[in-house]
Amino acid sequence: MSPLFTTPLFVFLVCVALHVCACTLFPRIGLVDSPNKYGLKRKPIPYPTGSIASIVFLCFLLFTQEWNQKIIGICSSIAILLFVTVIDDRRPLSPLLRLAIHICIGVLLFLTGTVIYTLTNPLEFLSQIPYIRLDLLDITLPYFGTLPLFSGIFTILWITFTINALNWFDGIPGQVSTLATIGFLTIGFLSLSTRVNQPQLALLAFTLTGISIACLLFDFPPPRVLMGDTGAMFFGLMLGILTIFSGGKVATAFLVLGVPLIDCILVAFKRIVGGKHPFQGSQTGEHLHHLLLEKGWSPRQIIALTALLGTGFGSSALFLATLEKFAAALLFIGIMLFLSAYARNHRSPVDVSQRNA
Repeated sequence: MSPLFTTPLFVFLVCVALHVCACTLFPRIGLVDSPNKYGLKRKPIPYPTGSIASIVFLCFLLFTQEWNQKIIGICSSIAILLFVTVIDDRRPLSPLLRLAIHICIGVLLFLTGTVIYTLTNPLEFLSQIPYIRLDLLDITLPYFGTLPLFSGIFTILWITFTINALNWFDGIPGQVSTLATIGFLTIGFLSLSTRVNQPQLALLAFTLTGISIACLLFDFPPPRVLMGDTGAMFFGLMLGILTIFSGGKVATAFLVLGVPLIDCILVAFKRIVGGKHPFQGSQTGEHLHHLLLEKGWSPRQIIALTALLGTGFGSSALFLATLEKFAAALLFIGIMLFLSAYARNHRSPVDVSQRNA
């Protein structure tokens, strides 16, 4: 039987078993959330179980992948992010400190070989230039040798963006797990296509799919566990890395992750216009899922909307040409602007206990 099926199935079963153990063990050692702090009317539940996802995938890499500089960089990045986010979930860190750590993770990945040299030009029909080259200016560093400067800048910005976009979108349990599953499946099938033809990348993507589905079984509303920033940021990190590995399929990633990415940009823009730091949270809900909750939508309805948009636009990316992806991205932006305007108008007062319920 193909490892593309057996490996994801195995990690899925391991992840499910560990979640079952966490449901018993975490409460005994005090690893639970504080529902009263957010006005939630339920018992405390295990938190943050996103550490299970990180540890399972880290073990998979350590025991199945050939050791090289790139794998060492990825494993180190996962371990650093795991350590920091577990602390942050228990005792919140400064937003600037977290941002600095995300940037350092991007730098580490770039220096150890997670590099993209070109981006497909979405405006090729205007310029007749099929690719945007990021390797036009090199820098030389001790030990690491010659590296493309603009590739490094893009890698750092992209990794930082995907980590935070999924984390900011983690306002409803099950939402990040759902979107991560769609994203990993899309990258997996894209990797098997003739355009990419990277079966090893497909194995990584499908393995992460098994992990995200296991998480989804336990944090889908009503949740039995909470992944926390630990899980959301891990999935954001891995989606960012796999996108780079697949040849810079940023347009494809944008179509799959359009809901959190566009929402992230809209909220950051609104905060900047309002004179606030774009990475500073707010006591009032600013993200689309918060607004829809206040509009009267249920958590499951919001997850269904996210899954519908992610699946529809993500699957289309497997078949669309570059120009068609650009048009689809513009359509996606238009839909998100419409949803944001709809959610902000005539909001209904909703019990805060619906959030993260």
